[in-house]
Amino acid sequence: MKITLLVVGKTEDKYLIEGIEKYLSRLKHYIGFTLLVIPEIKNTKNLTEAQQKTKEAELILKQVSNLDMVILMDEKGKKYTSVQFADYLNKQMIGSVQQMIFVIGGPYGFDESIYKRANGNISLSDMTFSHQMVRLFFVEQLYRAFSILKGEPYHHE
Repeated sequence: MKITLLVVGKTEDKYLIEGIEKYLSRLKHYIGFTLLVIPEIKNTKNLTEAQQKTKEAELILKQVSNLDMVILMDEKGKKYTSVQFADYLNKQMIGSVQQMIFVIGGPYGFDESIYKRANGNISLSDMTFSHQMVRLFFVEQLYRAFSILKGEPYHHE
């Protein structure tokens, strides 16, 4: 299985970039992983939130094939403990999923067309985080999940 994290807009803060890179280098020992950045929409001050989400949706959907399992990182999504998330990933690998694409949208969330295409939604917390910070939290949790599956000492319970 391969995993892609598809994000809208580049990560801006240096501390987030460094943290993401730390976990990306660790993840490569477990699974094929790609961080794919879609450019932010330009001239957004002339667009409504709905128009911005629609334009982002068009760009997201261009990166997704019919065979991909698409999971949205969404505040209304299903919540997992770290161990449950590891089990979820393991089931996808056993179930012969070839490509999982986790999507972090822009600041206003997702257009309805993205919800219709998605195979599921996951929430990292009941709290709301910036879409920039979620990137770091997600790659850390992905690394944690694979360390759990391998029985390595990173995760403590």
